[in-house]
Amino acid sequence: GVTDVLCEACDQLGWKMPTKIQVEAIPVALQGRDIIGLAETGSGKTGAFALPILQALLETPQRLFALVLTPTRELAFQISEQFEALGSSIGVHSTVIVGGIDSMSQSLALAKKPHVIIATPGRLVDHLENTKGFNLRALKFLVMDEADRILNMDFETEVDKILKVIPRDRKTFLFSATMTKKVQKLQRAALKNPVKCAVSSKYQTVEKLQQYYIFIPSKFKDSYLVYILNELAGNSFMIFCSTCNNTQRTALLLRNLGFTAIPLHGQMSQNKRLGSLNKFKAKARSILLATDVASRGLDIPHVDVVINFDIPTHSKDYIHRVGRTARAGRSGKSITFVTQYDVELFQRIEHLIGKKLPAFPMQEEEVMMLTERVAEAQRFARMELREQGEKKRSRNDNDDDTEEAIGVRNRVAGGKKKKRKA
Repeated sequence: GVTDVLCEACDQLGWKMPTKIQVEAIPVALQGRDIIGLAETGSGKTGAFALPILQALLETPQRLFALVLTPTRELAFQISEQFEALGSSIGVHSTVIVGGIDSMSQSLALAKKPHVIIATPGRLVDHLENTKGFNLRALKFLVMDEADRILNMDFETEVDKILKVIPRDRKTFLFSATMTKKVQKLQRAALKNPVKCAVSSKYQTVEKLQQYYIFIPSKFKDSYLVYILNELAGNSFMIFCSTCNNTQRTALLLRNLGFTAIPLHGQMSQNKRLGSLNKFKAKARSILLATDVASRGLDIPHVDVVINFDIPTHSKDYIHRVGRTARAGRSGKSITFVTQYDVELFQRIEHLIGKKLPAFPMQEEEVMMLTERVAEAQRFARMELREQGEKKRSRNDNDDDTEEAIGVRNRVAGGKKKKRKA
């Protein structure tokens, strides 16, 4: 039931057949019903909500028509690209509203009243409260992508504020690969007799994904990582670590050993984060080290292997992480590092996905041959980390960039200038 204009747009993107979730969700959405969409990651959820929204927009053109909420900034940019691509022929304008970017330019973009706003909840609330003349009283569609994460990541107060200022008479879509009790709570509050389009009811990973584990002493984790990168050389990797610091350390370690590795985590500035992502997408770097900031929704077609360097503490995050590979019908591998401290977490993951994973075959003597070189690289990485930390600290000492300090500095500077003029 999608109009010809949008079908042409899909053709241009190379979408020939609708995916399972799109077959289920689009017709229902076009009838104007609320939707809860559950489908494994990499199954075309963005298209499933973008097409009905664009179609409705064609029928009743209006500014500030739809709002898409996402948990991470990178995901917001990706969804915006899809909207722009699908709506290019009909002149759809979308704006991304996320933190880490100058809010003045965002206010100007909002003043132009785009059709679709893609936002992270915190920054959107900020604009609703502080940007004059901006409101969402005419909103027709609300989408929550990765809904369970939005409701889990302590965005609750923000989401409540947003729900208060948008009209009750609207269509609401919730989409995610995993669902939690909070989402069920929300659906009672925000949805009118929703249709549940569940393509996968139990938590599952894609069939074409080969999943392995390695059981190793935590002392030699780095050596095993280097061994696997050598064994599977020529592939592109996403390596998940648990903390920003560990991501940075491992990236430096691999660089010292001559791998083209690049980090992506929450302590980097937004420009650097997008830069890292683009370098990896353009295949200029073959290894992306990331925290769970990148585990949700990011669509990078050429990821061949996902390595869980640190095992995820929430077993559901495992499904999202390994879903970065084997997307849209391709095949892929995932390898999870299990140290003596992670056995229980690993058993939980196996229980959740309902299968026992095989061990990845390796030659332990070869790993042990790497230990000296790795130890040296570890030492260099630690030194570099310390230097980076000191640079940061010295920068912060001279340049206290909290808002109050900037205000004080401006006043002081302003005072001096006036004297000069006199």
